[in-house]
Amino acid sequence: MLNKKTIDDLNVKGKRVLLRCDFNVPLQNGEITDENRIVAALPTIRKLINDGARVILCSHLGKPKEPDKAFSLAPVAKRLSQHLGKEVVFAADDNVTGENAKKAVAAMKDGDVVILENTRFRKEETKNIETFSRELAELCDVYVNDAFGSSHRAHCSTAGVAHLVSESAVGYLMEKEIAFLGNAVNNPTRPFAAILGGAKVSDKINVINNLLEKVDTLIIGGGMAYTFLKAKGYETGKSLLEADKVEYAKEMMKKAEEKGVNLLLPVDNVIVKEFKNDTEYKTVASDSIEEDWMGVDIGEKTCQIFSSALEKAKTVIWNGPMGVFEFENFAKGTISVAKTLSEIDAITVIGGGDSAAAVNQLGFGDKMTHISTGGGASLEFLEGKELPGVAAVQDK
Repeated sequence: MLNKKTIDDLNVKGKRVLLRCDFNVPLQNGEITDENRIVAALPTIRKLINDGARVILCSHLGKPKEPDKAFSLAPVAKRLSQHLGKEVVFAADDNVTGENAKKAVAAMKDGDVVILENTRFRKEETKNIETFSRELAELCDVYVNDAFGSSHRAHCSTAGVAHLVSESAVGYLMEKEIAFLGNAVNNPTRPFAAILGGAKVSDKINVINNLLEKVDTLIIGGGMAYTFLKAKGYETGKSLLEADKVEYAKEMMKKAEEKGVNLLLPVDNVIVKEFKNDTEYKTVASDSIEEDWMGVDIGEKTCQIFSSALEKAKTVIWNGPMGVFEFENFAKGTISVAKTLSEIDAITVIGGGDSAAAVNQLGFGDKMTHISTGGGASLEFLEGKELPGVAAVQDK
């Protein structure tokens, strides 16, 4: 994974470079509400501009099944122009690679930037059909993938096109993601701890299995913990439970024991009768959840146990919150973990998605070593899977 060509290996002067970014940003009434992904792409774009490339940007946004103005990349072009201090030409073209796009690319000079319309306006994109990959390849001389958040999908713009150009590389963001996630998982400074949370065991089956081969400590919280508590023979009331995964949880606990991995589960939980913030709640031991109640966060004792285990770690990966962090009353467990990670002397890597959102919302983002931009992609990476968008890029 780590032996890919990067943009530092390219000579791009005067060349047309198709740069796949992840501009899948949230929009409200045509306005961008979170521009983290745009900002994350800037170092690669600036490097290509400064090296005299003709930079053609492409990305998907949302999940449109056909051209739909609500998912146009026009607002992204506008924000990019402001960030770069130069015009980013928006090739308004529902066909993505049609006449408007060809004209815009043909008119480019060295250092110019053009952005194509949403790649998902083409039905072929998600099916990785060669006609569209070929049209993208015809627009450029070099392909660069900097969209880690989409690299777990084999689409035309993430994988197909890479096989049809003579030269390809990864951008700075992709390089950073591979380096931090890759080194954390495959070459960690020990002790190595992983924290898994979020709703479902089924989402993280292969992650748990893969990490048990590598970590010294595995901490499990969030909704998925109740399936493990059930596997221990505890009653879990109305808590989130995947009954068909109880046997799997037992196997994983056995595997942890055999591998000498310290597997930590909540010893107490905050429980409620109604799933809302302003409801009655109390903290009970993990073996004392009553039948009409549901767990929504880890308790104080668990916070202390998890914190003291993490204080010894030198590498930590975290994927998934410890409770319903969107509700202020039940964010304490997630805050506790975030606060501990912000204070310890360790490499701290946050797998994208909800854990990244939680860390940023709670104000701990700048205290982490690395926050991944890809939820699904970082999960598949943690599973040990090959990511098609990375695999398609040329090796050094």
